Amino acid sequence: MQLTFDADVEAFRDEFISFLDRNLPDQAAGMERPRSCSHVPEWARRWQRLLFDNGWLIPGNPPEFGGRNASLLQQYVHLQELARRRLYRSFNPQGVGIIAESLLSFGTPEQKRRWAVPILRAEMTASLGMSEPGAGSDLASLKTRAVRYRDGEGDRFVVNGQKVWTSGAHDADVLLTFVRTYPDAPKHKGISALLIPTDTPGVVRRPFASVCDHDDVDFNEVFFTDAAAPAENLVGELNGGWRVATGSLGHERTMLWLGYANLLGELATDFTPAGVLQRDHYATLVMDTQAMRLLGSATLASAARGQEDVPAQSVLKLLGSEALQRACEDALDSAGGDGLVHPSITAPIAALNLDNHYGS
Repeated sequence: MQLTFDADVEAFRDEFISFLDRNLPDQAAGMERPRSCSHVPEWARRWQRLLFDNGWLIPGNPPEFGGRNASLLQQYVHLQELARRRLYRSFNPQGVGIIAESLLSFGTPEQKRRWAVPILRAEMTASLGMSEPGAGSDLASLKTRAVRYRDGEGDRFVVNGQKVWTSGAHDADVLLTFVRTYPDAPKHKGISALLIPTDTPGVVRRPFASVCDHDDVDFNEVFFTDAAAPAENLVGELNGGWRVATGSLGHERTMLWLGYANLLGELATDFTPAGVLQRDHYATLVMDTQAMRLLGSATLASAARGQEDVPAQSVLKLLGSEALQRACEDALDSAGGDGLVHPSITAPIAALNLDNHYGS
């Protein structure tokens, strides 16, 4: 397997490195920290807009949407360099990586102008309304109902129901919400996707702390009581929400393994083995990291040739989740008594361990 890149890809990397060297965000102490995955402080908004305006936010996009029509391998080295410097392109990852990209794939020209571009430029933030009580990972079982009305009040959907585990909803400007619009259809075929601004009358957001860390208030319950969304906010076809959902979650699927490999690599860098048990843990961590990178590189190479290997991508997701859980357990074990500290920003391994067990 060729593990090097062609000259055009390396030239692309060099151009991005040069941009980063000239434009890194100020890392001064006292910077406001994001409080949720939809809260973007002003300094982070400026950083995201700078990336957008220079075509470095999502390089695979056309220039008008924050990119430069980059190839898949060029997009990969872009993410590599961000990871190498531990930089985020956005602190609203669902909005930028999933919702805006879904609008570029399924939205109307007006939706792209009104919603996608402002999200990509950090002028607004977005959150994903999928999970419900009793329908967590099973999107097809959702019960939140939307009924369409055409009358003197206009063409609109009226939404009633509840979402839960909605990350960052309390700080988001808009929710991409999956609703049931045809209750008599088979479960996968009666779903639609609606953009619902969070200031819509009838929308109530209740944030709650993560089970992993009581200081981490990112999740929300979201209640819809006769909340009206204009019909023009329908994303994709009526009753075609399943296609939008599977497409939105697949936008970064080809690169998903890179996040796991980077986290494993960071743990390996920070790991200081002492004693036989710790050396065994370290060896396992290094092997898992290399396995992720090798299989991920092979999958990426196939995708670059137009041969997307979906089974391998699923294996990578499973391998990454299990390897990261194992690495966190080993790190806690090696920490001894310190590993019993309550998860928090001052006990990051404990927090990461819980997050990867409950969130995988």
